[in-house]
Amino acid sequence: MRGRPVAAGVVCLLGALWYLSWMIASPGTVAAGYLFMPVSMACAGLAVGRMRRGTPLVPAARRFWLLLEIGCHLLTAGYVVLAFAAFRDAPELATMPAASAALIGAGALVAMWAVGQVPLGVTTWPERGKQWLDRAIAFLGCTAVLWHLGIAPILWSDHPWTPAAVTTLVAGCLLTAGSITKVAYVAGGPVDRAALRLVASTGLAIAVMLLLAVLGGPGGILPGTAICLPVCGLLITLAARRQRVAATGTRPVSAGNVWLPYLAVLAVDVPVVDVLIRPGFWAPGVWEGRLAVCAAVVVTALVALRQYVVWRENTALLRENRESEARLRHEATHDRLTGLANRALFRQALETALATGPVTVLLADLDEFKTVNESLGDDAGDGLLVAFAQVLRETAGPGAEVARLAGDEFAVLLPGGSPGTTGEEVAGRISAATAMPISAQRLLVRFSAGLDTVPRGAEVGQVLRRADAALYVAKERGGGNWARYADGMERPVSAHVRLGGDLRRALDDGEFTLLYQPLVALADRRIVGVEALVRWEHPERGTVPPIDFIPAAERTGLIVPLGRWVLRETCRQAAAWLAEFGPDALDKVSPNVSVRQLHDPDFVADVAAALADTGLPATRLALELTESAVLRGHHVSQVLHEIHAMGVRLALDDFGTGESSLSLLRSFPAAIVKLDKSFVDHIEDDEPGTPEADARQAVARAVVQLAGALGLDTVAEGIENQEQADRLFKLGYTVGQGYHLARPMPADRITELLATRHLGAAA
Repeated sequence: MRGRPVAAGVVCLLGALWYLSWMIASPGTVAAGYLFMPVSMACAGLAVGRMRRGTPLVPAARRFWLLLEIGCHLLTAGYVVLAFAAFRDAPELATMPAASAALIGAGALVAMWAVGQVPLGVTTWPERGKQWLDRAIAFLGCTAVLWHLGIAPILWSDHPWTPAAVTTLVAGCLLTAGSITKVAYVAGGPVDRAALRLVASTGLAIAVMLLLAVLGGPGGILPGTAICLPVCGLLITLAARRQRVAATGTRPVSAGNVWLPYLAVLAVDVPVVDVLIRPGFWAPGVWEGRLAVCAAVVVTALVALRQYVVWRENTALLRENRESEARLRHEATHDRLTGLANRALFRQALETALATGPVTVLLADLDEFKTVNESLGDDAGDGLLVAFAQVLRETAGPGAEVARLAGDEFAVLLPGGSPGTTGEEVAGRISAATAMPISAQRLLVRFSAGLDTVPRGAEVGQVLRRADAALYVAKERGGGNWARYADGMERPVSAHVRLGGDLRRALDDGEFTLLYQPLVALADRRIVGVEALVRWEHPERGTVPPIDFIPAAERTGLIVPLGRWVLRETCRQAAAWLAEFGPDALDKVSPNVSVRQLHDPDFVADVAAALADTGLPATRLALELTESAVLRGHHVSQVLHEIHAMGVRLALDDFGTGESSLSLLRSFPAAIVKLDKSFVDHIEDDEPGTPEADARQAVARAVVQLAGALGLDTVAEGIENQEQADRLFKLGYTVGQGYHLARPMPADRITELLATRHLGAAA
């Protein structure tokens, strides 16, 4: 396409050089001047035809360019006949052959018809009315200038002009004015505005040619034919190239030339000013009328200037609105943090890709993102997401679409058939890129990915479900790897999704209950406290073990409302026991708290509300937390200190299994330490003096002595026989918990035990 504009430009240049050489030395025959127009117009016809066949166009645009192509070929044929006649009748062409005139006239009419049929880009009658009014103003302004400067001097001169010459000149000028006003008010439509203006600009070249022909007589035909007319072919060729560029790109559609009517007002003033400056205009006795004319000229000029200023302001506002709309469109389809496509745009891209061929979808998420976000804060988490998004951009390969679906879940759409774009290859590149620390915090992270490749025409939702099932399998394998979808993988995912839905329903329907496992004094087997344990009685599956539904509640976020219910129900039941059996009934009640609850912004308020609504003293409530939950950064530490300040006691559960256990006792406001069951198991089987016995008992003894030195209470967990209880009591433990001492039981069973003890004490 680029070669034809160059060829047409060369033809125009050669025509100008030939005419210059003819004026200087008159080489060769004058008929050579008739060759440049048909060659230039042939280039234009070929350019339009190739563009029309290779560019997606709407029907109205295709019809316009087809008519213009036909017009170019007719003009080419007409000027070929004219050139043949010029060579035959050289040195002068007395008359235009009838065949040439017919072909040229038909080509011009077809081209004008094509321009006249182009839609104006407006649809409502008020808009059309305003557009026709503006066009009338612009047309009158253009014709006024052309009349005063071009036609009138010719008509009033002494030269004997023929009616045909005058008619030709007037028709050419009117055609030029009509073309300018037509294309100036195409506000959009199927044909590119710039391309249409280039086509309409051929009217200027034709007008100049006609003017030369009228003014110069037979001698004026040659420069018009050799120089002016070839420019028409160049303009049409450039218009075809402009249409192709516009069809393959996106450009904002602007309104028509709203400034042209005001420019036309100024144009009307040109003849008036010309008359004002002529000698004799300011003759005595006619000043009053002349001053009125001057005032009118000044007023119209000022009005036009004022409207120009308004137009500039409106243009600036329109530009700002377009930029704002573009920004809103981008935000609606892209993730604000990473700049990647969002879920909606990714689904749209996936749907488009599936319509053309096979695709591979890779779903990935960061295994340690929750830990980073909770321990280092939201800023570090956001930085990690941005860094991982950049990794995906760099490793996905050309033609891939990368998106952030939600949280730390990302997706990569890989086109089929491109080298290096199989799911395994991309996953391998991502793994290599994340083998080194990323983000500003230089974090070393792992990712899991699920892959699925589907043929053309597959359903979008099915592709995403299968890739998500593969991702679930990869994470179940321990993370840090990827899995490709295989039949049957979606079953555990479906079960997981159903379990999440059942959890939501169970919360609403009250299917959860609490069991209470007593904390027993090892000296006299007296109940000194209880740990609250949540159980789920599913209407179809029966009792669901906590090991099944607690992880699901953590993943879905339902652990927060579930934990809130456990807290309030525990406080309510404890307050009822204290009210019935007195302050000596229980020393403490201990619900478990998850790390997700600690990150809930309402957690501190929930604890305060539970105590206030039930009337339970804060000192009777002990919240049990694991060491991993405590080691979660500044926010969690602040929450725990606020709760401690309320008088609520904090218990470190499973103590001794973490790497920072001893340092925690100094920094964490703990009141109770619960020795992990792993240090209690088989403590009774060790023979004194053996390395195993000495090590096991040394750890248990060190924990109770350290806790005593810091003023902390201790509880030994997982006691399963009397020998373990005796050995722990000798080591210094006063309170124990385990199946040997008491199993978890309903609240009414605890009530019976407390009532029996209360009656015994009363007797």
